[in-house]
Amino acid sequence: MAKKQITADMIRTSVQEQNVQFLRLMFTDINGIIKNVEVPVSQLEKVLANKMTFDGSSIDGFVRIEESDMMLYPDLNTWLLFPWENDHGKIARLICSVHEPDGRPFAGDPRNNLIRIVAEMKAAGYSAFNIGPEPEFFLFKLDEKGEPSLQLNDKGSYFDFAPLDMGENCRRDIVLELEKMGFEVEASHHEVAPGQHEIDFKYADALTAADNIQTFKLVVKTIARKHGLYATFMPKPLHGINGSGMHINMSLFKDDANVFYDEAAESGLSDDALHFLAGLLRHARGLTAINNPTVNSYKRLVPGFEAPVYIAWSGTNRSPLVRVPNGKGLSKRLELRSVDPTANPYLAIAAILEAGLDGVKNRLTPEEAIDRNIYRMQDAERKANHIQDLPSTLHNALKALEDDDVVKQALGAHLYQSFKDSKDLEWAAYRQSVSEWERDQYLELY
Repeated sequence: MAKKQITADMIRTSVQEQNVQFLRLMFTDINGIIKNVEVPVSQLEKVLANKMTFDGSSIDGFVRIEESDMMLYPDLNTWLLFPWENDHGKIARLICSVHEPDGRPFAGDPRNNLIRIVAEMKAAGYSAFNIGPEPEFFLFKLDEKGEPSLQLNDKGSYFDFAPLDMGENCRRDIVLELEKMGFEVEASHHEVAPGQHEIDFKYADALTAADNIQTFKLVVKTIARKHGLYATFMPKPLHGINGSGMHINMSLFKDDANVFYDEAAESGLSDDALHFLAGLLRHARGLTAINNPTVNSYKRLVPGFEAPVYIAWSGTNRSPLVRVPNGKGLSKRLELRSVDPTANPYLAIAAILEAGLDGVKNRLTPEEAIDRNIYRMQDAERKANHIQDLPSTLHNALKALEDDDVVKQALGAHLYQSFKDSKDLEWAAYRQSVSEWERDQYLELY
């Protein structure tokens, strides 16, 4: 179904009718961090004419200081009014793509890059790549200075409710705010770990889904603050409990038909779905740095806490990397379970799509499904079933990415180099740090 197109005149009318006073022009840096330029509504016509400039040299992964001027081109279809007001009236936002001063799309903009990969997908004959994300987050209490503490706001566990789930009111308010902004929220619940929550919203095409993930994070953090809480999407904020993931459900369409579904197949998966799955598995190690881009991401990817560690797939258990949920017709999909919410959604979705299409293009065939608990297998049994490990550190993931030309192509030369430079610096800083664990282990022993 075609999305409703928003025009400049519709935005002008909305500004007048809703007393909009400020415009947030949002974009995303190489590390998935939301940036914005806020302008008064008096600049609306300049915004609509694609004439807003900013200093790109100050943004991670963008440009050098001698070539700093960049342009913001708003996507009018992302026009949205924030439901909260300040003393000066309402605030609206537009998500922007970054362009060169001469109007060319900037190759270092993650959103432009996803647009490029989606265009390649459409040139190959597909109409949409639908993404249903499942982002998880933790709620911590704020201290007396308004800073995040390490004190969780509840002791609840999976699907618990009040009084154990003390985050229930905050989560409910997040859902209400999301619905005011046009999200179709399908479910919200307490997750496995204390203080951990999940809110699931309806799938969308690749670009809209990435935009939605960024908007979702902003809303979660904003509403949590209003409840005296701090929301974090850090994958593993505390030792000994489950970490936060962002499972990515995906399906590929031609016109209105889900090409992943085959009614005649026992698994319900079409040949194209199996080829796409094989592409995900073949490029799983190369994808990991993009899907799990922080040092902390690898504290989550360990056995025993429900996060995938091994490269395999299944339709019946949740220990492999890729799961095939029950579903028919439009609901048939693949679920990639390794992704965490620190991933830049524009980069992650582009890389996942490119990896899967490589499998379709080359008619790759996946290994047999693994329907046993892989965590309980011995090394020899995993080896016999051709089950590889995911990279165990950011350093190893970056090496795997360097060896994967398909995933690098999904980023393009500029973004790949910017990403690698940023993450090499992160790994170097981590490698030189000394942790409390090391002092506890070695200070007195040696």
